[in-house]
Amino acid sequence: MSGFVIQYNRKSGELEDLETFEGRDGSRKALKRRLELEARRTDSDVEIVSLNARSLDEIKVTHSRYFSGGSLHIA
Repeated sequence: MSGFVIQYNRKSGELEDLETFEGRDGSRKALKRRLELEARRTDSDVEIVSLNARSLDEIKVTHSRYFSGGSLHIA
């Protein structure tokens, strides 16, 4: 199952970043990345989450609020 890390600005409603980790250990890699980002986070308005799903399309359905706003750059 793939893992995804989302950085979402609650104040502006913008999805700031999305990272995808594919493969058998994608979920574990995404969780590790989320913890790394949270340790360095300086803006409390930025929400950092890791999610697991078969595809990004699945995440867009189950967590649509992250995708209804403005800009996005995919890493």
